[in-house]
Amino acid sequence: MEGLDIDELTSGYRERMRRLALFDTLYELDRKREQDLEGTSLDMKGLGLLTLLFFFEQKLIRQSKTGVKQLAAFLKNISEQRYILPEDKYEDVARTIIQTFRPTDGKKRSYHYYDWEEKTEQSIEYSILKANSFDVKSNTQYYTLDEDGLELLFATKEFYSEFQLSINQLILRKQLDKGEFKGALRQINEMRIDVETLQERMVKLKHEIQRSIVSEETFERYKQLLEDIYGRLSREDEEFTELRQFVKETRERLYSRDVHQKEKKTYGYVLKINRELEAVHYDHSRLLDQTLTLKNTTLITAQESLYYTGIQSFNFDQDLVSQIVSSPLPLEAMKGVLHPFLKVEENKRWSPLTVLAEQNITEEREEKVEQGFIEVDLDQAGDPYRKGLIRKYKELMELFLSAYEMERGGTLSAFIDFLEETGQASVYEQRYFYDFWLILHQRSPIIQGSVDEQEGKTLLGDALALIGDRIFTIKEGKGIIQKVGRYSIQEMIVELEGEEDELS
Repeated sequence: MEGLDIDELTSGYRERMRRLALFDTLYELDRKREQDLEGTSLDMKGLGLLTLLFFFEQKLIRQSKTGVKQLAAFLKNISEQRYILPEDKYEDVARTIIQTFRPTDGKKRSYHYYDWEEKTEQSIEYSILKANSFDVKSNTQYYTLDEDGLELLFATKEFYSEFQLSINQLILRKQLDKGEFKGALRQINEMRIDVETLQERMVKLKHEIQRSIVSEETFERYKQLLEDIYGRLSREDEEFTELRQFVKETRERLYSRDVHQKEKKTYGYVLKINRELEAVHYDHSRLLDQTLTLKNTTLITAQESLYYTGIQSFNFDQDLVSQIVSSPLPLEAMKGVLHPFLKVEENKRWSPLTVLAEQNITEEREEKVEQGFIEVDLDQAGDPYRKGLIRKYKELMELFLSAYEMERGGTLSAFIDFLEETGQASVYEQRYFYDFWLILHQRSPIIQGSVDEQEGKTLLGDALALIGDRIFTIKEGKGIIQKVGRYSIQEMIVELEGEEDELS
């Protein structure tokens, strides 16, 4: 036959046969005739595939001790609803499957075939399961998937055909990087077949959309499907653009090195790759346009036809007016007929509880409302509440300094424990206790000489005066302290520097 390269056609024949040979173990299991107690034939091929999945899962979770007993327990768990087998039978089935995947003689399985590329008889050795470890005490052999077993398992995994073009693009880029121009040309031809297949699927999808949209749910499903397809085709189109640019740069580089004169065959491959890739990209671009048209016109048209079909199927005069006029209906029946065509009842009501709602009156004030802590007016220095708070802060500081001298004030939690032990737990049950520590933490560190005449007029003036010339530092600790249900505060680390001088 003219134009048919036999050598290219049979290239890689051994590798293709090796992948087919991996499935031979499953078909060998299928030929085994095993039955349960009721005479139902066991699906040995299916159980063999489940065994591969089981060992793969064990490999994922890093479970190395997997043998016949573990496999038998798995097969029982997954098939006991279908088959009726005694306990020992599950172990026999598990042992049969393992011995099929890994012969008892320890040798690899072999597959004999005729190699049409080399024109000789060949054999392929492969291993699905391999020994993993051995327990001497229980005389138990453990197994795990071998590389060929993993390849067999991956070969049974579904790879969606719509992603085949993206896979071929990746392979083409690798071939161009390595300079395998002859293989790259063949890869482009496979991509052309993929594009043609996608074009046929788009035609079928268009007819399916026009025929199958009968509800809004179906419309949304097809809309999402077309958006996914368009997104994938857009990414493939970008990859085509990059591939064409890469081929162009390769052609220019070879031309600059005078390869078109020294190696005319190689340069000819590059020129042909450029032409074929451009043709495939053009067909793919048309596919992208078809998807966009299908998304923007066909899909919307199908939705509109769904709407107008509903309108045409309902005749207002015949289905509603004549029903009411021709046969006088009681008032209750009239309400049932008219109810779908009436608006939902809407009433504007005013609730008296609105009076109790939070009122925003800031806009009515002339002064600007400051957002922050309320500052004490100096004119209110004689306020009894303020005087009481100053006294409580001073007493609290005295308690803390006493605890600190007894090495019980290094942390806030230690100080609280000190209050409990001395019968003064009521102190940390008050709000001012937590305000005191929060304000001190904001001011920390309080350095020597910071308490001046002006400081003495604040709420903390009397309390801070007790520390003298020492440096008062409060840092955040780890954890939350909650001794009472109403208040909680973060742990704090308290340090006083210069206390030895003060005590002396």
